[in-house]
Amino acid sequence: MNNSRRFFLRNGALALAGTTVLPAFLTRAVMAATSTATAQGKRLVVIFQRGAADGLNIVVPWREKNYYSMRPTIAIPQKQVLDLDGFFGLHPAMASFVPLYQQGHLAIVHATGSPDGTRSHFDAQDFMESGTPGIKSTTDGWLNRALQAEDANIALRHQQEHTAFRAVALGNDVPRTLEGKIPALAIGNVQDFAVGGRGAKPAPAATAFEAMYDQSGDSLLHATGDSTFEAIKMLRSSDPSHYAPSTDANYPNSEFAKNMKQIAQLLKANLGLEAAFTDIGGWDTHQNQGAVDGQLAGRLRDFSDSIAAFWRDMGPDSENITLVTMSEFGRTAHQNGTGGTDHGHANAMFVLGGNVKGGKVYGKWPGLSDHELNEGRDLAITTDYRAVLGEVVSKTIGANNLEVTFPGAKLNPNQFLGLV
Repeated sequence: MNNSRRFFLRNGALALAGTTVLPAFLTRAVMAATSTATAQGKRLVVIFQRGAADGLNIVVPWREKNYYSMRPTIAIPQKQVLDLDGFFGLHPAMASFVPLYQQGHLAIVHATGSPDGTRSHFDAQDFMESGTPGIKSTTDGWLNRALQAEDANIALRHQQEHTAFRAVALGNDVPRTLEGKIPALAIGNVQDFAVGGRGAKPAPAATAFEAMYDQSGDSLLHATGDSTFEAIKMLRSSDPSHYAPSTDANYPNSEFAKNMKQIAQLLKANLGLEAAFTDIGGWDTHQNQGAVDGQLAGRLRDFSDSIAAFWRDMGPDSENITLVTMSEFGRTAHQNGTGGTDHGHANAMFVLGGNVKGGKVYGKWPGLSDHELNEGRDLAITTDYRAVLGEVVSKTIGANNLEVTFPGAKLNPNQFLGLV
C-alpha cells in the first residue's frame, strides 16, 4: 500500500483524501465528542450543477423585453413564470422553491460567476472548485482551504478536534472542491459504507485497508485506527438501510435525491459532519432545451424538489444548515438554431439556510440589451462567485481568513451582499 496523495477504497467502501501519509490522516481523524461545526451548530452543504446551467431560464428576468426576443421558442411565458419580486421569477418546474423563498430561507444571487472567461467545462469546473480562476497550478479545493482557515481561527482553537466525518462527499471520488490537507470521505452509498470485515458488505479493497491496519507495527496507527473503525461502527449503528425521512420529505426517485437524503441521514446521525458536497449533472442543454416542459424542466424539477425535501427532512435542524449551489458558467442569452443554448458566462446561485436573509434576489442586474452583454452574447458577471462563497464560509463555519480560502481574490467583507 503506497503513501500516495490520495488513498481511495472505492465501490461503496471507504475513500480518504489528504496530502500526508495514512498514519497522519488517522491522527487527524481521531474521534472527538463534538466537531467545531457541531459546537457552533453550523453545517455547510455545497451542490455543484455540472454542465453549465441556464441561469436565465432558471431565474427568469421576465420584465426584460430582450429576454423574449432572444429566446423565441424557449423563453418562459410571463403567465407561467413563478413571480418572485415583479422582475424576476422562477421556472415553473421549481414550484417547491417558492415556499422557501417566501419564508425567507432562500436567497438568489443573479449575474454571478467566475471572472475567468473560459468556455471549457473542464477548465471552468476546475477553476471554480479550486477557487483560483485562471490558475491551473492550484493543488487543493476552496472548501478544503475553508476548513483549514477555520482551524486557524483563534476563537475556535479550543474546539479543533474533529471526527472522521467532518468533510464528506456523496460519490465514489473526493471532488476537486474537497481535495487538500483536511481529510475527506467519499461515500458512494451510506448503506454499504464499511471498513473490512466489520461492515455488512466488506469490499476487497476495504479488507486490504484493514489488513494494512492489522499488520502495521505503528503504535500511532493503531491508537487512531481503532477510532476510525469506531466511526464506521457509529454510522452502522444508525441502521442506514432502514432510514426513514420525515413524513413531509418527499424525495424524488433520482440519484441526486438519494444523495441529498443520505446527507440528511448523516447530519441527523450526529457524526460530526461539518461540510458535505454532492453534484448533479445534465445541464449542458445545447439541443432541445425546452421551455416550460422538456429537458431543462426535468432537471430543475429534480433539483428543486430534492433540495426542498432535504430541507423538510432536516426539520428543526435545518436552522443550523447553509446550502449553496453553483455551476461552472451560464449559457448564451440567445437561443441557438437547435432549440438550445450554448456555453455562456454569468449564472445564478441559490443560498438556503436558517440564517440566510432570503426572500430576495441579490446582485446588480447588468441587463440584456445587446450592448450590455458579455462579448455580445452572454449575461455579464456583476458578482464574483467567490464573494458569495466567502461570505457563506466566514459566517457559517468561521473561516474568516478569506485569503486562505480564496488566495488572490482580495475579498472585502464590507462589500459582501449581506446574504447571511
